[in-house]
Amino acid sequence: MITLVPYIIFQTRLPESSVKNTVNLLNQDCTIPFISRYRKEATGNLDEVQIGDIVKHKEQFEALEKRKKAILKALEEQDVLTPELKAKVNTCQDSITLEDLYLPYKKSRKTKAETARQNGLEPLAKIIMSQNNNDLESTAQRYVKGVVSSPEDALDGARHIIAEWINERTDIRSNLRAQLERHAMISTKVVKSKKEDDNAQKFRDYFEWEEALSRIPSHRLLAILRAENEGFIRVKIQIDNERALDYIDRKLIKSQNACADQIELAISDAYKRLLFPSLSNEALQKAKDKADEAAISIFAKNLKQLLLGSPLGEKRVLAIDPGFRSGCKVVCLDEKGDLKHNENIYPHAPKNDQIGAMKKISFLTEAHKIEAIAIGNGTASRETEALVRKIKFNRDIQVFVVSEAGASIYSASKIARDEFPNYDVTVRGSVSIGRRLQDPLAELVKIDAKSIGVGQYQHDVDQSKLNKELDLVVENCVNAVGVNINTASHSLLSYVSGIGPKLAEKIVSYRSDNGVFTSRKDIKKVPRLGDKAFEQGAGFLRIKDGKNPLDDSAVHPESYSIIQQMAKDVRVSISELIGNKTNLEKLDLKTYVTKTVGLLTLEDIVKELEKPGLDIRAQAKVFAFNQNIKTINDLSEGQLLPGIVNNITAFGCFVDVGIKESGLIHVSNLSDSFVKDVNEHVHLHQQIIVKVLDIDVARKRIQLKLYKK
Repeated sequence: MITLVPYIIFQTRLPESSVKNTVNLLNQDCTIPFISRYRKEATGNLDEVQIGDIVKHKEQFEALEKRKKAILKALEEQDVLTPELKAKVNTCQDSITLEDLYLPYKKSRKTKAETARQNGLEPLAKIIMSQNNNDLESTAQRYVKGVVSSPEDALDGARHIIAEWINERTDIRSNLRAQLERHAMISTKVVKSKKEDDNAQKFRDYFEWEEALSRIPSHRLLAILRAENEGFIRVKIQIDNERALDYIDRKLIKSQNACADQIELAISDAYKRLLFPSLSNEALQKAKDKADEAAISIFAKNLKQLLLGSPLGEKRVLAIDPGFRSGCKVVCLDEKGDLKHNENIYPHAPKNDQIGAMKKISFLTEAHKIEAIAIGNGTASRETEALVRKIKFNRDIQVFVVSEAGASIYSASKIARDEFPNYDVTVRGSVSIGRRLQDPLAELVKIDAKSIGVGQYQHDVDQSKLNKELDLVVENCVNAVGVNINTASHSLLSYVSGIGPKLAEKIVSYRSDNGVFTSRKDIKKVPRLGDKAFEQGAGFLRIKDGKNPLDDSAVHPESYSIIQQMAKDVRVSISELIGNKTNLEKLDLKTYVTKTVGLLTLEDIVKELEKPGLDIRAQAKVFAFNQNIKTINDLSEGQLLPGIVNNITAFGCFVDVGIKESGLIHVSNLSDSFVKDVNEHVHLHQQIIVKVLDIDVARKRIQLKLYKK
């Protein structure tokens, strides 16, 4: 009987001590960010991805064990649990095999086989399976009674029982699974009545399609399944039926008499009615799960890149949510992102008050000492950007175009209403655009990750798995950057290791009632924030300008005494040790090694002391589109254009070149060599140069190539 640690080792191929110690830490309610950052000696320096894999397989093992207990209990209650069956259940290592073992004993709705048993036909089925009877007609006659009106009825009922037995054979099911895994083809046909439907045209590539199920790319399978769900195509899974039936025949038929003929009929029935429908659906679901996993992985990578996007920092920002008829909403934010002013301007049709709008923007930048301007990338974005760039400011003011994805979701959310109860959705949306420029991570955590629009088929994949993976990405990003506890929103604090939504609310409430925290020790004063939450979260919470300079670093309070000793050894204060490479180089780290603190942790401490509180994110850079390109009609083949990667998928990446439609760089156009992973060639929000390959104005599709000098 396999236990947890060997199971995880088998699945992950990680060292035994690393797995064992990580499992122990997880059982002590330690979080992934805390373990990966502050328990490197215990884990053998595993990163958050490897620890996440341990968590995933730990949960899988626990779910499997829970299901085993439920099945063993059910078998005991039915009084069918033999020592052999119990051993098979206990040693089973995957859910599919486990369910196959349980299948013959599973209580299900009334079947044809169950009806035949109730009519007393099971003995006849056993006689047929023995294949020793040479007068089957006479034997079947003996079972004609009640609702069984003829020998044919009796044989028909017996075949239903045999078909069920065949369906329950684990060896037959395993063989058919293997055939499906290796040879299954997925094919599609358009629903004729929907062929001309406008909504079906995006799926027209799949009106007639065939491909090996084992090789179909994740994005194509998800597109096909969406088209089927929307009623535009029919999907079929096929294998070589003759080969499948021949295998079952060879397993079961041992004679050439009337019994064999009946078994052959039962095999055909079992295959068509029970085995193939069930196992082909299982194969399709397995392929769907694999496609989901690929899509979720891409979404997670994209989200991580987006959350760790370049922040402008604590700068005064004027943010504009552009629009035509309803005007442009303008807001002014201070360094902390607090709203100081809002109003509308109408530079575009139908009012066309460009002069008035330019004067207003110029006035507001002076009045509020604005350092940067953020313009949403939605409707009228290019026109508004062109207007702003015409203004002659008295000082250097950077102009950025910021993604609006999900801003409307935020502006109508409870979080936004609580932040700005006296303002409408247009003001809240504009504030979100400005804050995204200041700190993308702090603002984007307020929005449901699926609404940010950086994945593929995110609404078609398993939503539970998607939400779990995205939450993990957000948690890892928030803790990798660190959080200023005195300015962070409830949403941001809720992702800090060990905190969660309820404690985040209490922190914000305590801060509101008592003022800012002046030291990490003060955090313990928050009601219901106990020692465990403090241990897990303190290293990720920052105190700016606090009593202890270490409180604004990633050094965990549990290591403060080590740093005090370091400072004492080189005869300087802690403040003089921080940021002083000369003093830090004097330290012999081996002298500070203990049973719990090793060189890995000490090296992390010194690295942090060299540049305490260093933001791992790059600084925001200004980007300018080609001002001559305003619509798809302005494009021509061969043009070289600046663009920004705004989405990454399994089949390539989409690029914003400054017009409504994003262009696609297919994987084949990312490099002259084979592309295994799109993320190895581009990353989200990367500024690149593209070459226009093809423009399909009717379908609003643009094909691009990554241009490399």
